[in-house]
Amino acid sequence: MRRPATLALIFAAFAVSGCVSTLVDVATAPVKVVSKGVDLATTSQSEADEKRGREIRRREERLAKLEREYEKQLDECEEGNRRSCSEARDTYAEMQQILPTIPVEPDEN
Repeated sequence: MRRPATLALIFAAFAVSGCVSTLVDVATAPVKVVSKGVDLATTSQSEADEKRGREIRRREERLAKLEREYEKQLDECEEGNRRSCSEARDTYAEMQQILPTIPVEPDEN
């Protein structure tokens, strides 16, 4: 009679250990969900810096492209192409709008 009771006790011990693990998982699940939600809802300083850096590089690339177009349009304008003169004025105006949005790097003197 002792043998079946011992087997039942051993089986119960294994069954309960699984339940305890499940109870811990269930108890910590809301905390994990809330913490994940907060992490997704907030932007860390490094993420904000990376995003700002990408935006500045995008504006710098756009400005460089406009400068190349402007030089080409000025050359064509000097050759007498009136349409290029008009396009050069438009390109210059766009360049003037972008310039204030690009930070100035300090001199290394």
